[in-house]
Amino acid sequence: MPELETLLVPVEAAGWRLDQFLAGQLAGVSRSRVQQLVEQGDVLVEGRREKASLKLRGGESIAVHGQQQVTPLEAHAEEIPLEIVYEDEDLAVVNKPAGMMVHAGSGATDEARSGGTLVNALLHRFPTLSSIGGELRPGIVHRLDKDTSGLIVIARNDKTHEALAEMFASRQITKTYQALVHGALPEDGATIQAPISRDSVRRTRMTTRRLDGARNAISHYRVVDRLETRFGPFTQARVRIETGRTHQIRVHMASINHPVVGDTLYGAPAKIVALPLSTTRKAAREVLELGRNFLHSAELQFTHPITGKVVQLESPLPEELESFLARLRETAPPA
Repeated sequence: MPELETLLVPVEAAGWRLDQFLAGQLAGVSRSRVQQLVEQGDVLVEGRREKASLKLRGGESIAVHGQQQVTPLEAHAEEIPLEIVYEDEDLAVVNKPAGMMVHAGSGATDEARSGGTLVNALLHRFPTLSSIGGELRPGIVHRLDKDTSGLIVIARNDKTHEALAEMFASRQITKTYQALVHGALPEDGATIQAPISRDSVRRTRMTTRRLDGARNAISHYRVVDRLETRFGPFTQARVRIETGRTHQIRVHMASINHPVVGDTLYGAPAKIVALPLSTTRKAAREVLELGRNFLHSAELQFTHPITGKVVQLESPLPEELESFLARLRETAPPA
């Protein structure tokens, strides 16, 4: 494809969205890729950057710069440090940091899409991994969101992968997370049972609205601590999930109006502003930012599918989450 392509919007396209028009004009380029180009500033309308949702009038000149097609995703070995908390010849359990994608996916550059992932690190660390997940997902039986940290199980051969997949499907693996949510949860312990499906409008989100294709999802929470702070009330909770739907805990907590701290996709603020210390003085108000979701895969328990032994593992909260909690507690009123 050319590095620069100029298009003239016909009168008949008046009222069309910018991304809709370009997806129909650029051969083999998806609407999501068009939106990515627009966001990167590679699309100029009459020489100006615009939003993908811009309604065209007809007659505009649109310049499309850069590479329209994206390089195919790939999985390649990279020397990336891994914290392995359990390992034998059949499986491993890794403590994934927040910010690391599990496998190749979205990203603004080829490096971001296919590099720096858990799979890249696994391919460098282990001589063999299961192949059932395909070339892009070797060893991957289940996933954690990019901004969720903690324990994730890896299959080192196909026999173990098949057994683990069946154990996940039949709820024989206990997964417990640590979460901090906004507000005061209404009960000290409760179950959220709400089907989850992909949002029909915002495709990066999931929803508990009853749509076609919704799948049953069950989360159990138990309060660990309640915090009253100058930044508002928060609840720290242990959340055990019976099912493993995409964004399950995040969606379930948002559905009861208690989004996970840092989870801006589901309604949490990016910046948490403290209440003023005085109503009479005008002073800068303190702001907290986490930069990730306060969600950590803290405990795993399962019967080893090959040896039959019980595997029980724990991962403490990472330092950035402990520091965030400590900062909140510093602002709690005296007992």
